[in-house]
Amino acid sequence: MEYFVKPDSIVRQIWSDADCILFIFGASSGEFALHKSVDWLFFTGKLPSDPIGRLFSTVVYAQKIIFEEKAKAEKTLQNMKNIHVGVENNRGFQIPNWAYQDVLYMLIHHSISAFELLHRTLTLSEKREIFQVFHEVGIRMGITDLPKNFENWEVKRKENLSENYQKTELSTKLFEAYKTHLGSIRFQLLLYVQKILLPTELKTMARNLPAPNLDIPMYSYKRTKTYWPIHQLKYYLLPKQYRKALKDLVRN
Repeated sequence: MEYFVKPDSIVRQIWSDADCILFIFGASSGEFALHKSVDWLFFTGKLPSDPIGRLFSTVVYAQKIIFEEKAKAEKTLQNMKNIHVGVENNRGFQIPNWAYQDVLYMLIHHSISAFELLHRTLTLSEKREIFQVFHEVGIRMGITDLPKNFENWEVKRKENLSENYQKTELSTKLFEAYKTHLGSIRFQLLLYVQKILLPTELKTMARNLPAPNLDIPMYSYKRTKTYWPIHQLKYYLLPKQYRKALKDLVRN
């Protein structure tokens, strides 16, 4: 049986870990809010009415592809492509290719940064493998002008961070929606995750959203997160209606 991602891949290790997935989600939510194409998320009507569900669905789709058989994963990617075409048709013009690129680059970046924060430093070979998996996702999605290797991606990522992001009125609305749906305490935790994982360029844009200093609790959590009852805490970082979805993402 051929899988889209080989069973012993570091990508599977990252995306079977609920802690990593939660941190990838947290960092990505901040990046989505600061992206120039965030208006597309508002166009579907699911933002700001259900920002957590809308963005969490992106994470669920990504994990599904990573663990599926190759033929099923390719079908899932084609379905995603068709959904986006439908949205484009409804709005009357296309989602920019650079917006698709940045979602892909976001998943590469935060897969690496979340795992390194919570576990260990990745080798260059492992980083290249992460890039290659998501590069293949991009090819299947029809995204063009993708970098050919990890080193080229690092350069392109920097370029896109300086060109494709800015804080706008929609950014503010989305952060307000996060706070409304998460509540004040969870929202502060979200800001902390973004503070430690977002690229420097984006931290600067979000600097007027003060995040708490939780470095000591974070250090303690990293050392004890596999023990009961600490390992259950992550499920309470999302509102109740999303906890089962997060638990379902855990794979052995």
